[in-house]
Amino acid sequence: MQHLTEIRIAGFGGQGVILSAIVIGKAGCIFEGGYSTMTQSFGPEARGGACSAQVILSDQPVLYPYVTRPDILVVMSQEAYTIFAPQVRENGILVIEQDLVRVDKLPAGVRVYSCPATRLAEDLGKKMVLNIVMVGFFGAVSGVLKPDSLRDAVAASVPEAYRDLNRKAFDKGYEYGIKTLNGEIPAEEPQIEVAALET
Repeated sequence: MQHLTEIRIAGFGGQGVILSAIVIGKAGCIFEGGYSTMTQSFGPEARGGACSAQVILSDQPVLYPYVTRPDILVVMSQEAYTIFAPQVRENGILVIEQDLVRVDKLPAGVRVYSCPATRLAEDLGKKMVLNIVMVGFFGAVSGVLKPDSLRDAVAASVPEAYRDLNRKAFDKGYEYGIKTLNGEIPAEEPQIEVAALET
């Protein structure tokens, strides 16, 4: 039986949403020998408008490349959360940028993981790598791909001059994710009001 993982990454233009999706898809197909597809959409403005990308990872060729009910949703803006959170599969995973997204309603059983990716990127001196921090965090908390596959995909997807910075960004996010799973991160999550959404 075919095993599919549907992933949606969303935020606003300029956050590196599309590159994040490319890295994840590349990790799955090139560095793990599976199959993946990636589709993308933009709002009316390229920078600052809504932006999302869909990645499907599979152990067999993907016949339908569009995400219908994501198993994993990664959101980096409040608008993206509002639009896409109702679509997350029951018992799925929600990954949020901690300082930019407030969680208020979720489908039943969704696990929420929050990462201050912008702050972690600023610690490295480049706010622009917040997307790769999020990819690292996603890799740790989801476990759907091997960390080395994602790290290699990062290196293969950015200009050579920025590879070292992006590897550091990935490692910072991954480390934060592992600490989150191990309960080593102090409670600093946004207020969450869990309520079942109407379907």
